[in-house]
Amino acid sequence: MRVQKILVAVAIAGFTLVGCKNENTSTTKKTEVVAAKQQMVALHISGMTCEIGCAKTIQSKLSKKEGVLEAKVVFKDSVANIQFDANKTSKKDLIAFVDGIAGGDLYKATEASE
Repeated sequence: MRVQKILVAVAIAGFTLVGCKNENTSTTKKTEVVAAKQQMVALHISGMTCEIGCAKTIQSKLSKKEGVLEAKVVFKDSVANIQFDANKTSKKDLIAFVDGIAGGDLYKATEASE
């Protein structure tokens, strides 16, 4: 019985030391965090024929694109207002992305003049 208690105590101590060691090694790794460089762009989108099928699809796909922080497509104005992280994507990349939605045959995006 006494041997079992000693083995259990040694096992608990071993798990504690191993757990602490893993925590310490993960904190010594250097991870670089780059602050988001937020920018806005308004894109004029031609080729949209409906609010539900076109505008909502474009908005959904833009919202899922890496670097896009927020996307809002207004069908009646044919405009997509996009807030994005310039460290991860660019205006040119966003225009090409919209142009490529639905196989690249339906929509054409250009930067809207303010």
